[in-house]
Amino acid sequence: MPKFSANLTMLFNEVEFLDRFERAAKAGFKGVEYLFPYGWDKKQLAERLNRYGFVQVLHNLPAGNWQAGERGIACLPGREGEFRDGVGTAIEYAKALGCSCLNCLVGKTPQGIPSDKVRQTLVDNLRFAANALEKEGIRFLIEPLNDQDMPGFYLAGYDGWIGCEYIPAGKTEDGLKWIEPYLK
Repeated sequence: MPKFSANLTMLFNEVEFLDRFERAAKAGFKGVEYLFPYGWDKKQLAERLNRYGFVQVLHNLPAGNWQAGERGIACLPGREGEFRDGVGTAIEYAKALGCSCLNCLVGKTPQGIPSDKVRQTLVDNLRFAANALEKEGIRFLIEPLNDQDMPGFYLAGYDGWIGCEYIPAGKTEDGLKWIEPYLK
């Protein structure tokens, strides 16, 4: 049986953030996630998790200045210290919230910097985060994002083969209408 978590950054936006926990519980969710917990006190969030019996599924590492359009800093040369400090902050929150997974948004590809330097910065930062999280028993996730929703994101997803591995409800050709634009 699949387990679904409510992303409280995106769902239940008709109420204030802290009120979304109750709404998610009433909707039947058992787990929650959100982009960033850092604007709220750890104790306040932990109290909401406990009150509604939620599992804190995951949250992201700090991702720079979100309001200014940053979507992560792991691939940005010159921001290594900020990234590493953010890993420490994320671990503090994860431990306080009983969160066993942290996600890294790597950021947008910086302009005017050699690609090998950008790649090496990312590799070094991911190694640092992976080692720090492993020591704490926290799973490290790295999220590629598609170019349509996040233009310029450094890890822009997958361009290899996708297996259509499912049993159709009826005649196979009738169920393949969705794929026709992709096969041309």
